[in-house]
Formats: sequence, C-alpha cells, structure tokens
Amino acid sequence: MKIVVKLGGEVVGDPRLAGIARDLAALASEGHRIAVVHGGGPQATDLQKRLGLTPRIVAGRRVTDEATLDVMKMVLAGKLNVDLCAALRAAGARPLGLHGAIAARRRPPRVIEGAGPEPIDLGLVGDVVGFDRALLDAAHAGGFMPVLACLGSGDDGAVYNINADVASNRLAVALEADLLVLVTSVDGVRRDVSDAATRIPRLTVAEVRAAIASGAISGGMIPKVTESFAALGEGVKRILIVAGDVARAVREPGSAGTLLEP
Repeated sequence: MKIVVKLGGEVVGDPRLAGIARDLAALASEGHRIAVVHGGGPQATDLQKRLGLTPRIVAGRRVTDEATLDVMKMVLAGKLNVDLCAALRAAGARPLGLHGAIAARRRPPRVIEGAGPEPIDLGLVGDVVGFDRALLDAAHAGGFMPVLACLGSGDDGAVYNINADVASNRLAVALEADLLVLVTSVDGVRRDVSDAATRIPRLTVAEVRAAIASGAISGGMIPKVTESFAALGEGVKRILIVAGDVARAVREPGSAGTLLEP
C-alpha cells in the first residue's frame, strides 16, 4: 500500500514522535511504501521571535518575506528534518531527508477565507506544481522512506514556503496513494471537540459537509478536512486523521482517528 504521512510541527516536537516513528517503521517493514511530509510552524514562530522578528499570520497562513523564508529554511530543511530522520532511524526505518523534491511557483494574491474580501499577498509562499517522481521512486525502490521538508523550488532557483497540508495532499495525489495520514493533536473528528468519547470513526465527504454545516466540525479541523476533499476527488482512496497509534489505525480502519472516504 502507498501511504503518505503528514506530520505537523507540533507533532515533530512532541513526545509522541518516538511512538509514531515506531509505527511508521513497522508499517514500512510490512512492505508499505511510505513518504513523510512535515511542517514546522510552531518552531518557525519560536525562532522568529528569538531573532527579533515579528511573525505575521493571516487567517492561519504565514506571510513569508525574505527573513521569514530564511527562518523556514533553517527550521524545515535543517533542525526538524534532521531530528525527524534521527527518530525514524532510531525506530528501525531507513529515512532519507529531502528538500529538493517539490517543484513550486509563487502563489499570486488571492482571497483567503477568514481574512476579508480583498486578495492577500502571502509573499514567498508557493503553490505545488509537481514532484521529482524519479527521485521518490528511486528512494522507495532502494528501501528508503522519503522525508520531505515543506519547501518548494521554482525553475528560476527561487525557494518558496509551502503549507504542509497542501504539500501532503498534492503528494498523495501525485503518488496515487492508497492512504493519506494526517497526524494531528486531536484523535480525529469529534462531535464534541472537548470529548474524546465522541470521536467519529468514519465519515464520507457528504457527511463531513453536513457536519460542518451543523457546527459539529469547527475551528482548525475545517481546513484540514476540506483540503482533503480535492485529494479524494483526484484519486486518493482514503484519508486518515489521527493523533497516534498510526499502525493500528492503518491495519484496523476505524479503530483510531477518523477515516474519510469519498
């Protein structure tokens, strides 16, 4: 099975990482082809502040100027990619850290939900236009687990900051993944966000739309599930939103997290 796993920065810097790394190593040992995409938002914000920079966030999206892009390079392609690969190797996996596999172009100004009616220029933020499939296929053929930092590069050599949810969804489509796993701080979609007992094991796209309309899905979970709709419509078979226990959730669908299906 082809599996793309997205790890947010809050996961990479969390004690849960060791267990998640063991799960991914176990799944890889069973023959699954796994590619990991990671972000680093919390760590980037922390480093910006330590450097005397003021982060500018618009409706949850980071505005990226030259100084901020330098921070993203240091955090994503540097510390976090190295630390994540170290955790995966300690768990028995064969990770391959990558920051040159995403092709991108600069995102033009556009209206952002929650930021008013005017188009917003996010600066040096990119839209994914492709991946180096030959590189990724060679890594998998050699038994390696690609670990992609969310930075894209243009044909002109420019570097762009890429949203991790966007990158993982696009990679899942490009690889025709059987499963996209979004590892978050919450164990799936809940009817009551404060009550873990209200976790919803499975949802179709139609059921997700109804849950958003009713308010059962709200806040930061909305962009995660809505971003996934396009991937499901473009060939990705299933999407799993989970906080941990990844191997069990993959082996026993519905046992942990929330499984999104067309």
